[in-house]
Amino acid sequence: MKVSTAQPFQIVYSLLEHEFLGYLFESYVVQRNSRGQLTLQHQSVSAKNAAEFADGLDPLDFEIIALTDQIQQDTVIKEFWPKKISPADFFFKIYDPEKGDKGLQDRICQYVQHRMGQILARLAGKCVFIMGKDGEPTWREIDLAPEPASVLFHFRRNEDNTHYFPTIKYQGQRLDFQFKNAVMVCSQPAWMLLEGRLYSFCNEVDGRKLQPFLQKKFIVIPRQVEESYFQRFVAPLVESFDVHARGFDIRSERYVGKPHLTFSDVPGPELVVEERPVARAARGRAASETSAVATLAAPAEHIHFDLSFRYGSHTVHNSFDKRVCVKLEKTNGNYIFHRLIRNLDHEQAIIGELRERALEVRNGRAVLEKATAFRWLHHYAEDLERLGFTVEQGSHSGKDYFIGAVTVQVGITETSDWFDVHGTVRFGDYEIPFIRLRPYILNRRHEFRLPNGQIAIIPEEWFTEYLELFAFAEEHHHSLTLKKHHVALISDLQNGNLAKVTMSRKLERLRSFEAVEDQPIPAGFRGELRPYQKAGYNWLHFVQQYHFGGCLADDMGLGKTIQTLAMLLNRKESGAAGGAASLLVMPTSLVYNWMTEAFKFTPGLRLLIYTGTYRDKDVTQFADYDVVLTSYGIVRLDADLLKDYHFDYVILDESQAIKNPSSTTSQAVRRLNSRHRLILTGTPVENSTMDLWSQMSFINPGLLGSQAFFRKEFLKPIEKEKDEQKTRRLHSLIKPFILRRHKAQVARELPEKIEHLSYCTMTEEQAQCYEETKSFYRNKILQNIEEHGTAGTQFMLLQGLTKLRQIANHPRMADESYEAESGKLREVVRMIRSVVAEGHKVLVFSQFVKHLDLVRSSLDEKQIKYAYLDGNTRDRAREVTRFQETESLRVFLISLKAGGVGLNLTAADYVFILDPWWNPAVEAQAVDRAHRIGQQRTVFTYKFISKNTVEEKILALQAKKIQLVTDLITTDEAIIKSLTKEDIEELLG
Repeated sequence: MKVSTAQPFQIVYSLLEHEFLGYLFESYVVQRNSRGQLTLQHQSVSAKNAAEFADGLDPLDFEIIALTDQIQQDTVIKEFWPKKISPADFFFKIYDPEKGDKGLQDRICQYVQHRMGQILARLAGKCVFIMGKDGEPTWREIDLAPEPASVLFHFRRNEDNTHYFPTIKYQGQRLDFQFKNAVMVCSQPAWMLLEGRLYSFCNEVDGRKLQPFLQKKFIVIPRQVEESYFQRFVAPLVESFDVHARGFDIRSERYVGKPHLTFSDVPGPELVVEERPVARAARGRAASETSAVATLAAPAEHIHFDLSFRYGSHTVHNSFDKRVCVKLEKTNGNYIFHRLIRNLDHEQAIIGELRERALEVRNGRAVLEKATAFRWLHHYAEDLERLGFTVEQGSHSGKDYFIGAVTVQVGITETSDWFDVHGTVRFGDYEIPFIRLRPYILNRRHEFRLPNGQIAIIPEEWFTEYLELFAFAEEHHHSLTLKKHHVALISDLQNGNLAKVTMSRKLERLRSFEAVEDQPIPAGFRGELRPYQKAGYNWLHFVQQYHFGGCLADDMGLGKTIQTLAMLLNRKESGAAGGAASLLVMPTSLVYNWMTEAFKFTPGLRLLIYTGTYRDKDVTQFADYDVVLTSYGIVRLDADLLKDYHFDYVILDESQAIKNPSSTTSQAVRRLNSRHRLILTGTPVENSTMDLWSQMSFINPGLLGSQAFFRKEFLKPIEKEKDEQKTRRLHSLIKPFILRRHKAQVARELPEKIEHLSYCTMTEEQAQCYEETKSFYRNKILQNIEEHGTAGTQFMLLQGLTKLRQIANHPRMADESYEAESGKLREVVRMIRSVVAEGHKVLVFSQFVKHLDLVRSSLDEKQIKYAYLDGNTRDRAREVTRFQETESLRVFLISLKAGGVGLNLTAADYVFILDPWWNPAVEAQAVDRAHRIGQQRTVFTYKFISKNTVEEKILALQAKKIQLVTDLITTDEAIIKSLTKEDIEELLG
């Protein structure tokens, strides 16, 4: 029956009782007649059609309509049952007396009651009716009492039992409601319908407390259950409502609440969960209809704080949120209800004080990680006392914790050989030797048992502040010692006021090695050290004075070799070596280079080349020499022999060879004995931070702690977590022992171009192949010269020299079936890796495309990116641009013929010539690809010469025929034509 909006109408709210959902309201519009009376013509209203009747509704009506929509049967079913179901099946399934879901019934009840309360609160001044049994919405009109009624609960305790009943007053008059067919329309909060009027109540009375008395005068509480009943039921009533009692006392008391903080390592007993209605439950998750005020249990490694307040002799937990708290006292069979009037403002102020001190208390509880909790207790002990707190451990805590003052005093004193570390830790009255904390700090164990059995918690900051001290220290006879090379750590402890340090003035100088004293150049040194090389030479003496190991980590080409040789010559001339030889260990390919440099700059040093299959394995011979040159392979083979000689110095060149601490090579060099240790490398870290640990542990054992400690405290944070603080920390520990200069730092002291000869030793298989080929061509060519003269031998000579040059590079260039290695290729790849690791770019030139192919294969194996250019490269410009503009592309392989001219490659500052030949002008043009206008860095050129080959002989002939080979118009063929028989014999000798 439709209601016309063109005629007068009235919005009405009709109360009905649902079999399962209880009392509900529905919204209707009712047509009025000409006299303004309500007619039987009516229509239900919902949010869907309310707008049609907007002229007869106010904003409050729209709110009520929305709320009545939410409690309609179909809406409730959809809210709590996501699948499609008929109302009959739903109510049978949920409300069946035997198999029904009691929990879901309660949640539905809360949902409906909450919205009924909201509707009732908005009905003042509205037309409200009881619905008739025939569905007539205006069957009987009811009104709302304009004021709330009050409830007084009465208790009469006598010898046998206690009677309990409520009385209701409205506007000062007692309201007779019992046996009057009153009904509780809503229980939370209570709304009662009595004789056509709806009554609300002060203090949000729970209607379930009134429901039993609608048809009953009083409830009898038997004596045997009264204590339990008083505690569970009466005490909450006394907290919230007016109670009149006979037979026991109710006392209202006011005190200043004193804060009390209890801590425990296990969660406290569960608090009573108070349920509060929320706005709306999420579909399919009706359990969220209430929010539980409770604290979840935290892990065992945490400390739980419970905040309560002492009011007189009673304790009130802060989670209890009512202004009045009732405590029941029973004495000699008599009961006293203490109504404690709390000062909630004061309690909130105390919570604010804790919040300012980083303890966030919610619902009376807070949780902190164990070490943090005890640091907090120690730090704020005085503040808590000043604020009136009492602090104690909970009775249910699993351990007895110490919470007194904790202090530490550490002293470090320099002795002749090391530092003594001594200290005392105080836990209250107990004094504990500092050394006893070592296993606790290293293993991150926070709990320390005191002599009285209490557990003291070691402050968290000590695990950072003293971790390295304990990790690097050595334990001797119940005392701790640190080696002198830990001066940076000791300095940090002193600067952080973590230790009192007594140190000699001499050692103080190590903190700033930039101010080292100038040392005289040895008299027998041939040549001149550049200023930065002189500084390095001085630095080597500086660390030597303190018996520290050093790492000279200059860029490749800056002269680590001559700085080291000058230092060793000084050791000899000053007598500091004491007649002991020094051992220089290096890759096999570098032995000849060291020998050449020593002959050139320090001819006064007596050298022993301790290499080869037929070496004399007698260490007593070392006494006749100043320097023994050997390879890593020989040290590995002769480790048991070499460890018995006490060297003056053990020096490792290209020390990244021992980057793997577990390798046989690394273990072998660590067994060597010497007064001093030194490592030389341009790339102290190639692949992993562990490379650094291995090398630094060789020169200064124990400097960075054990391998496991270093991996945990430095390698993992630096490489996986990108921890910049750990990176800075590691740098500070090693800084005094590493001298590293990049080319860019010393650019002004360098000439524009620096040329080096890098001598490469052939492998045994390569040397054998070379000798066989050389003998074949030598006999053939010399015989031809005897018969036809030099002019008729030029083609055969060129063919033979080309073959020998190829074998000097790699025999596979001349014989594809050759499967062994090449000494030169091995050295070229090693140096490419060094240059790339140092962050430089390099041009690699060869006259042979086959040679470049072999280099390419090796770089592919090492996963080193490169650009490539030979005569078959179509897009030369693209490769040049890639190399010039791609930061990560650091190697450019170029055939000398295709790339010797017309290229601008100023991104590179290293040039490698793999196979030198007669005409240096061609090589100069190649070098000028990098050394040209636009280049802002010094260019280093390396020529790779296979030792004892035609390549070495060609260099010697160039020196003899300097004028000829520097003539720019001279070709290689012209030079060959000019060779005499003696020249050819020299080449093939």
